Amino acid sequence: MKFLTLLEVGGLEGLVVMIIGMIAIVLFVVSLVVAAIAKVIFEWNNENKFTSGQFWKTVLISMLIGGLISGFVCGGM
Repeated sequence: MKFLTLLEVGGLEGLVVMIIGMIAIVLFVVSLVVAAIAKVIFEWNNENKFTSGQFWKTVLISMLIGGLISGFVCGGM
């Protein structure tokens, strides 16, 4: 019932923070999966190793791209 009261009164800052937080968590999980797939593909038949730095850079780049896409979708085209 508190959630309904929050929506009726108007202060939606908490709701906005929750939505942004959920988007960030989902993007982080999806980015981890994308980086793991990239690591498997990179190390498939090569002797090259996918370093920890490369892994986290891949996660960061994937999160940035996902943030741009979600901002484009949520912000309106």
